[in-house]
Amino acid sequence: MARMPTYSYACTACDHAFDAVQSIHDPALTECPECAAPVRKRFGSVGVTFKGSGFYRTDSRSDSKASSSS
Repeated sequence: MARMPTYSYACTACDHAFDAVQSIHDPALTECPECAAPVRKRFGSVGVTFKGSGFYRTDSRSDSKASSSS
């Protein structure tokens, strides 16, 4: 069974923050459940790690570190 993604929202008027479990095919929420004002999606930082074959050791390093290891 596939897991549904959780999206974070914040109200533009009352700053109420909430999460909603939605399918990627569902339309984005537009109304705050507390005050009915418009909401916006909140995006958090996502860490990316390159692992496995097909990636070079220097792919995730800065230019200064990559050039000094050659």
